[in-house]
Amino acid sequence: MKHLFSPFHIRNCVLKNRIVMSALASFLIEDSGATTGKTVEHYRCRAAGGPAMVIMEACAISPEGVVSSHQARIDDDRFVDGLSKIAAAIKSEGAIPAVQIHHSGRQVPAKVIGRKPYAPSPLPCPTIRGEVEPLILEGIRDQVTKFGNAAIRARDAGFELLEIHGAHGYLVNQFLSRFSNIRDDEYGGDIEGRTRFAREIVTEIRKCLGADFPLSFKISAQEFVPDGLTVEESVEILKILAAAGIDIVQVSAGNDATAEWICQPMFMGKACLADSAAKIRKSLNIPVMVVGRINDPETAEEIIRSGKADLVCMGRGLLADPEMPNKARLGQFDEIRTCIACNHCMESIFRKGHVECLVNPFLGREQELVCRPASFPRKVMVVGGGPGGLNVAWIAAKRGHQVVLYEQQTVLGGQLLLGSIPDFKKELRNLIRFQVKQIEKHGVDCRLGSEVTADTVKQENPDVLVLATGSLPSFPPVSGIDQPFVLSFTQALNGDRPAPRKTVVVGGGPTGCEIALHLAENGSTVSIVEMLPHIGHGLETMTFRVLFSQLKKYGVEVLTGTRLSRIEESGVVVAGVENHERFIEAEKVVLAVGCLPNGQLSTAVRALGFETHLIGDCLEPRNAKAAIYEGTVLGLNI
Repeated sequence: MKHLFSPFHIRNCVLKNRIVMSALASFLIEDSGATTGKTVEHYRCRAAGGPAMVIMEACAISPEGVVSSHQARIDDDRFVDGLSKIAAAIKSEGAIPAVQIHHSGRQVPAKVIGRKPYAPSPLPCPTIRGEVEPLILEGIRDQVTKFGNAAIRARDAGFELLEIHGAHGYLVNQFLSRFSNIRDDEYGGDIEGRTRFAREIVTEIRKCLGADFPLSFKISAQEFVPDGLTVEESVEILKILAAAGIDIVQVSAGNDATAEWICQPMFMGKACLADSAAKIRKSLNIPVMVVGRINDPETAEEIIRSGKADLVCMGRGLLADPEMPNKARLGQFDEIRTCIACNHCMESIFRKGHVECLVNPFLGREQELVCRPASFPRKVMVVGGGPGGLNVAWIAAKRGHQVVLYEQQTVLGGQLLLGSIPDFKKELRNLIRFQVKQIEKHGVDCRLGSEVTADTVKQENPDVLVLATGSLPSFPPVSGIDQPFVLSFTQALNGDRPAPRKTVVVGGGPTGCEIALHLAENGSTVSIVEMLPHIGHGLETMTFRVLFSQLKKYGVEVLTGTRLSRIEESGVVVAGVENHERFIEAEKVVLAVGCLPNGQLSTAVRALGFETHLIGDCLEPRNAKAAIYEGTVLGLNI
């Protein structure tokens, strides 16, 4: 790790290593745009983990420039005090405090800001839609001034580097790209014209902060849309901005129409933008940092060693484990809680209004979920070695309880093991590895290959019994369900490479879609049968986009609004609109229609009188995130 942990300079900023936490929305912000103690603690924890620099999430430079009422703001002096607490917390932990400034442009619903959003041209956001108000020359000058005022506030708050958000389809990016800018005045047309707005912002900030204040520019070097930015065009843009005064560029990608490139799901390769960054670095005389699925120190080290970038930006990786840099520096690689790119962090922002993490339940709850030694050590018996059972076991043991864990299988991991079998979900194994390491580290007594009965519980005689026995696949009540070629999803994911077969997957939820892709990638001809109007219900948007495109690539047939009628000797009969039946030839049928709680043991031990807790799927089938969170909360409170 000698390259990753070598120092670096950006003007007067001395970075102790090459790891930067990129500006990633937490939305742990009041409706007014003000920061809170929770926000400060969030950033303090990230800085304490050992990155050289932490860039605070995008702060809006004007009230209509927010993307959400929970976005941080820097458009008024009243926000400086709260921002200064974040900068001070970052600096107190030995990291350079930086902040990103931003205007959403057309990429915000009118109902959020109470007016039509501004844009370079009369082109609505491709996903939000709705009318926009093209900026007139006076409005452009006003926005440039506001960027300058925001920069002054950032400096006054104690931040030591400023980043202009010129990526991801927001206002500055909208001016740069022909995809969103069809102006015919001096702010449109050729590269020089489309870069004018960004160049004027850089010039204004330099006027406000002086020549020596470190300034970064984040760009979507590729937008992957017609008329969108390409690496070659981005190089020319960045040459103009470097001459205007930027010191470093952060290479990202995508816009609102290609959001999967902004926050890449697990189906996309690690460090997927590193080659683009390398091309840009070769063409510029300023340093380059790169973001995009850099979630482990080995990948980061190779990027720096090979000269593809000068700095690596980690966002989700430091949400999953803020201590990753310190652990990597000390060689504690098996202690790292690795981001699995499930994008639950993004999903929680959109659905709950604040960030959460599947693998790290402490994220955003640093002040609430605190691991303290147990006042009275107790004997805790945990039944089930899936994600919920593992989490409650190691956390309880860490607090000083005596923990014994029973698992019916000969390996730990539960349904996470099944989920990790498709090659595109293999990073789930990192989560299993982390959980198992914690079990070993904190001295949990594991009894593998052990089926638990009421008698087992009586023999153990625990003070606390935790049931994390998971769920069992459910089977629809249709004729032919007992045919030998009908498999549950657990049987289909048995670890063996599946032989190519004509296959029907019944159920188009996340599990069904993933199994369909897994089978199709291994040569099967696959049809998905789903009763709902759409497949992938419950999947995070960016993950679904990539998954759906992969299903199309491998020719998977998707039948929505269709139910399974019966299973025959050579295939299935399904019924669609108006109950019109259709026969689909099949050599294999995989059922992925949901699960039922495995409550057999809870019923058997109910009368024994032990303090008993149920967590995860045996309480109600949901997902690994819920099981891990419930296991954490219980482990902290026993």
